[in-house]
Amino acid sequence: MTAETSQTLDRGVRVLKLLADSERGLTVTELAARLAVNRTVVYRLLATLEQHGLVRRDIGGRARVGLGVLRLAHRVHPLLREAALPALRSLAEDLGATAHLTLVDGNEALAVAVVEPSWTDFHVAYRTGLRHPLAESAAGRAILEARGFPSQRRPEQGFVITRAEEQSGASGAAAALVGLSGIEGSVGVVMLNGLVPERVGPRVVEAATEVADALR
Repeated sequence: MTAETSQTLDRGVRVLKLLADSERGLTVTELAARLAVNRTVVYRLLATLEQHGLVRRDIGGRARVGLGVLRLAHRVHPLLREAALPALRSLAEDLGATAHLTLVDGNEALAVAVVEPSWTDFHVAYRTGLRHPLAESAAGRAILEARGFPSQRRPEQGFVITRAEEQSGASGAAAALVGLSGIEGSVGVVMLNGLVPERVGPRVVEAATEVADALR
């Protein structure tokens, strides 16, 4: 801690991070132990966070992240879109395919930014707000791969491909965003042709790196 920082705010942020990483929630005693503070401090932190809807406690007293966090996250999406658009636009124009930024939302993949190529006669329509289970597209599978799950790609490639699965007759390629704290996502493209050209995968990896750099 430095003179310019707030210890109370720091502890509150740490509480939110601890709760975000816990599927079952945490008790006051567990939080106190992890923060190395007494239970009274934790009670005060939780009460304040509850007032803002950022934390909720169940009947058993376990604290979990509250719905207020979702409202904050919703406000972040426009900022993410703005940061990602240059790389997505370049990717779409370069490959003549629809490019997208996809983030994890619970157990689903959520498209938060989409750019269609301007020069093609036909391309796949892919709308912002589209969501699907993580395992059902290249975008979601790339994210799972980054978590250590097996997929269709070899580890050295850095991308996942699908053929005729995401849309009728469409192919997809995606690469996970890496090196970002608190953000799980991927950058990908969907194309009408049935086969993914050799250069698509590496180009998607390049775009994912550009987006990750823009979000740091």
